[in-house]
Amino acid sequence: MARSRYEYGTNPRKVEPEIPKRKNKQIKKKKLTVVENIPRQEVKISREQKIKQTKLTLVVVGIFILLLTISYRNSQINERFKQVQNLKKELSSLEKENEQLKVSIENSLNLNTVEKLAKEKLGMQKLTNKQTIYVTLPKRDYVVPATEEKVIEKEEDNWLKRIINQIFH
Repeated sequence: MARSRYEYGTNPRKVEPEIPKRKNKQIKKKKLTVVENIPRQEVKISREQKIKQTKLTLVVVGIFILLLTISYRNSQINERFKQVQNLKKELSSLEKENEQLKVSIENSLNLNTVEKLAKEKLGMQKLTNKQTIYVTLPKRDYVVPATEEKVIEKEEDNWLKRIINQIFH
């Protein structure tokens, strides 16, 4: 309790602790009664409690649906990320293979490599002067004109004449 009077002096007074009121203790000591053996239908729930329960239920269901959609979306993102990573790996391996094929094509176009392969795998050798044969050809024209005649068949005029020709012949 604070005092309203002004006190002269340097020594402070001792403050005595406040004693709680007895009414609060009596309320705390009041026992709750437990309802037993009453069928569920007979227990009355107030309208406010029902509204609070439905709100709480809706909030819990909403949070659950939200978390479910977030986790589903994260799983979809993870799957797409894995697909992208696999495609990147495949692309890099194909690029490496492509570079190797380009190098092998360049090596196979080299005349020294072609000669080496011909000697080793096919057992070929370079020609010598003894193996060279010269051929002389006359300078006349080797083009022969066509002697066959092509017979062009006469096309018939219409289907009626064809039927008549088949009947009489």
